[in-house]
Amino acid sequence: MSATFTKSTLLLSLLLGLGQAQAASEPSPKALASHLGIPHPAVIAHRGASFDAPESTAAAYKLARDLGADYLELDLQRSQDGVLIALHDNNLQRTTDVAQKFPERKDSPANAFTLAELKTLDAGSWFNAAYPDRARPAFVGLKILTLDEVIDIAQSNPLHKPGLYIETKEPQLFPGIEHDLKAKLQDRGWLSPAGSKLGKSELAVGQGKGKVVLQTFDKSSLELLQKEMPKVPKVLLLWVGEDSIEPKSSVTFAASGEKDKAAYYARQEPKDKAEFQRWIDYAKAQGAIGTGPSAALTRGGEQSYSDLVQPWMNQYTHDQGLLVHVYTVDDAVDYQKVMEAGVDGIFTNRASELLKFYKRPAVASVGQVLLNNGY
Repeated sequence: MSATFTKSTLLLSLLLGLGQAQAASEPSPKALASHLGIPHPAVIAHRGASFDAPESTAAAYKLARDLGADYLELDLQRSQDGVLIALHDNNLQRTTDVAQKFPERKDSPANAFTLAELKTLDAGSWFNAAYPDRARPAFVGLKILTLDEVIDIAQSNPLHKPGLYIETKEPQLFPGIEHDLKAKLQDRGWLSPAGSKLGKSELAVGQGKGKVVLQTFDKSSLELLQKEMPKVPKVLLLWVGEDSIEPKSSVTFAASGEKDKAAYYARQEPKDKAEFQRWIDYAKAQGAIGTGPSAALTRGGEQSYSDLVQPWMNQYTHDQGLLVHVYTVDDAVDYQKVMEAGVDGIFTNRASELLKFYKRPAVASVGQVLLNNGY
């Protein structure tokens, strides 16, 4: 054996050893979550309990809260007059009666309306029409909520106060929204450090210092959130497509000629292993405590995207000292699959089912909780 070969072998062994030692030095995902004050595994109620009630409405958020979800998840937008609201779509037509109330403005984005105008919209009836088996008369006329109103809901059950998991939605449309969010959370006492007077009072909500988690797909917004709220846990959302992980295929959806957008995106995969790792490394470098990757669902459907929670992906993320919160999973077969792959929490529209899966069943049924809240 040559001296050169021996030196090369020793150097390679040393480098491998250093890499393993670095990975071993990172706390376990459960220990990391505990340190951050984030439940493990976490039940994140996607737009509230949105399988059983209209998304992002009081009915959905009160249901998720009273079932025992760890977090109420919401998408943050801003009205024309500067009020922070919880709303997913930029266009109002899917979930409101904007076409009837404001026919000439039906295609206008939500931020073209004042809060007073948004509050005239019916954000519940669409659900009854789309899901007649889950329809309830009391859903008719439900309103778009402000961030203040979602905070009120999170705080108002003395037995269980969930945290907030807030996404800056299309932040380029709302310059300065990261600063506005900080100001609102500060004003409402949600940025108080663990152990503070407020943190020990009856107003304390969520899970101590992990009571707020901030999330975004947008790199610039992640950097601004880190600048505004460096101590608040942040998650970089991931998918394979525009402005995120570069796909192996260069054929865009528009050029593919396909009609099923969900099926198209579900087939996408990262260009290569290094491309996936680059995004994880970026998230860590910007101060994120975790990632929010997409999942490929067994039954497919519009929530099924690229499988970004393969065991090696989760392992790499964990080796960098980051958590993995996967979106959006509703079936037991997929809960099992992603947990076995190594995720640390799940975004779900069916909080009742995920709680059951984690052997944390609610004390009352979905129907009873809705009735208790007047629905």
